[in-house]
Amino acid sequence: MSESPERRHYRRDSRSPRRREYVSKGAGRSSSRRRSPGPSKPYDRRPRDNGYGDRDRVRDNESKKGYSEKDREKERVVDRKRYDGDVKKEDPDAPTVEPEKPNFGNSGLLAKETNTIKGVEVKYNEPPEARKPTKNWRLYVFKGSEQVDLIHIYRQSCYLIGRDTVVTDIPIAHPSCSKQHSAIQYRQISEKNEYGDVTTTVKPFIIDLESTNGTYVNDVEIPKSRYYELRGSDVIKFGTSSREYVLLAEDASA
Repeated sequence: MSESPERRHYRRDSRSPRRREYVSKGAGRSSSRRRSPGPSKPYDRRPRDNGYGDRDRVRDNESKKGYSEKDREKERVVDRKRYDGDVKKEDPDAPTVEPEKPNFGNSGLLAKETNTIKGVEVKYNEPPEARKPTKNWRLYVFKGSEQVDLIHIYRQSCYLIGRDTVVTDIPIAHPSCSKQHSAIQYRQISEKNEYGDVTTTVKPFIIDLESTNGTYVNDVEIPKSRYYELRGSDVIKFGTSSREYVLLAEDASA
C-alpha cells in the first residue's frame, strides 16, 4: 500500500504546524545585518607588538621579573657565539673574532678622584721617595729689608704654593702667581761617599708646576716640572712678586 504525497511530506517535516507556518512565511530567517558577529579570525586574536619583536617583548616581560644587566650580558655572549658559529659554517677559513676582554689596568680616574680637595683637582702628586724632613726648616719672608712673616715647613713632606687658598699650604696673593704655582718637596736621597758607603738623607727640593711667570731661586729661574735641590740660605721668589722667601734650618740664623 503506497503513501500519498501529503503523507510523505508530513513524515519528512516533523515540525509542529505552528513552526512550519512560521518558517513558510519567511519569519524564521534573520537578516544578515542582524546576525550576531561570529568568532574572530585567528589573526585578529594575535596581540599587537607595537613595533617590538618577540625577543623585545620577552625582554620587557623578564625585566619586570628581575631581568638584570648580568642576564642581558649572558644573552649577548650566547648571541655572539651563535653568530660566530654561523659565520664558521659559511666560511670555515674565516678567523674567529675574540671578544674584547675587560681591562683592569689603571685608568687614572681613581688617582684623579683621590687627588681632589673640596672639588679642586691638585696638579701635583708626591713621589714614592717623599719623606718628612729630619730638620726643622723655616721660610723667612721679607718684603724689601723688612721681615713680614715666618713659615714653619717641617711638619709634612710637601707644601703646595699658589693663589688657590682651597688647596695650597702656603697661599700667595700676588696676581702674577698661578693658582698652583710650585711645591716644596722633601725627598729621601741615597748618596755614596768616597769609601763606597751608602747613606740616605732627606733633602728639600722645589718644583715649578708649569706656572705662567716662573719660580726663581737666587734670582735664577728654575726649570719647569723638574725638582731643584734647595740649600740653606737660598732665596726663593714666585712670579714677579717682590717678596723673598729665605730657607733656613732652625739652628741657623736669618
